[in-house]
Amino acid sequence: MSKQNSVLSGKVTRTYFYYVLPSLMGLLAITSANLVDGIFVGNVIGADALAAITLMIPYFTVLISIAIMLAIGGAVTTGKALGAKDPDSASDIFSQSLIAAGFINLIFALLSLLFEAELFSLLNIPDEIAPLAASYLNIIRWVFIIQLITMVLYYQVRSDGHPVLATSALVTGALLNIILDAWFIIYLQAGLAGAAYATAIAQTIQFFVLSQYFFSKQKTLVFKLLQKNWRLLYKSACNGVSELINELSVGVIFFILNALMLSRLGVEGVAAFTIVNYFIFLSIMISYGFADALHLIISQNYGAQAFNRVQQFLTLALGCALIMGGLIALLLTLWPEVAVGWFISQSELAAQQMSQQLLVLLLPLFLINGTNIILTCYLTAIHQAKPSAIVAITRSLILPALLLISCHYVFSNGSLFPFHPPELTFIIALPLAEWLAFLLASYYCWQYRPSKLAHMHRPLD
Repeated sequence: MSKQNSVLSGKVTRTYFYYVLPSLMGLLAITSANLVDGIFVGNVIGADALAAITLMIPYFTVLISIAIMLAIGGAVTTGKALGAKDPDSASDIFSQSLIAAGFINLIFALLSLLFEAELFSLLNIPDEIAPLAASYLNIIRWVFIIQLITMVLYYQVRSDGHPVLATSALVTGALLNIILDAWFIIYLQAGLAGAAYATAIAQTIQFFVLSQYFFSKQKTLVFKLLQKNWRLLYKSACNGVSELINELSVGVIFFILNALMLSRLGVEGVAAFTIVNYFIFLSIMISYGFADALHLIISQNYGAQAFNRVQQFLTLALGCALIMGGLIALLLTLWPEVAVGWFISQSELAAQQMSQQLLVLLLPLFLINGTNIILTCYLTAIHQAKPSAIVAITRSLILPALLLISCHYVFSNGSLFPFHPPELTFIIALPLAEWLAFLLASYYCWQYRPSKLAHMHRPLD
């Protein structure tokens, strides 16, 4: 007797949170590890170390964006294949995604080793902090190979109905990373190289925990090294294009932000934005915790043409994102000094003040960015790749890039806000971009709302 699929038949709220809570716990564990890493780096090594990592983010996001495309696109396509009772195609997509992730990241690691000086020049890393950046990159370039294979495996394991194992691996890796950060950065005083070694060990252990899936008797997906029909990889990757655009655009925007901050405020300005970005990262990761379940749940219900359930899951996810955004904005409004003080010592007074001023200007962003992530994930899950990609590239790249550059020139000599220096006012481009993107995302989601999808798929008499 085949087991009942709770995604297609279980109670909506219970099913949603069954998948959301493990995902949210895992992503919060990752977020906590990153936040603690920032706390250790900022307080022990200093603001220059924070700036060095941030200046390398555009390169890191290229690697992460490719992995996310393979992971989410593969998971959505695998989910549809499983919903359509086609485990062979699902296994092929699973295998090809893992192979591609490893091969692509190995190529990038070798290229970054051969052309490190050129990479640093491209990233505008000042000579004064280049040694810090090099000490980190020398190790982390190799870590990304296993880290991003693990990312792809995580999404596929969840797609096959093993959310607890996936979350256990994430939590294990995150907790180990925190402990090892304390050991290498505080006790051994190993600097940014120590932070990279901590990540290396934690990611390796996380991969081994997640690899238990290969020995599970309940698994549906089977890894096969030899593959023939690589067109499946192309098709599945297309379903992850919007997520690739989202992440890749982060790198472009960081590149622009880094350049503007360096020209206006120097390395100290980059460090100040780094601190603020930890809170943006927190809000995004929580939002993805709510959204990630949609890839699995909505794609399978869409494949089964259960459009009423699609609507219910979408409404629930949007409600969670709105509540989360409001709470984060409220907490940062009430205690900005405490929040910033976590990441930098009292001796870095200028960076602290700049971070608090940036937080105030960015508060409207926290209210809506989670909703935009939910809406984009919905479009991906119902296989509307083109609208999803349009929303993603508009929200993550076109609007913020155009508005950042425009605001840079508009506020070069003055400020709309009397209590904020003109050097920082250009940052209002980011929340403005989020709100304009919300209007576009809402339009497309209305065009492809579940009730309309039901009508489109209604059989002709």
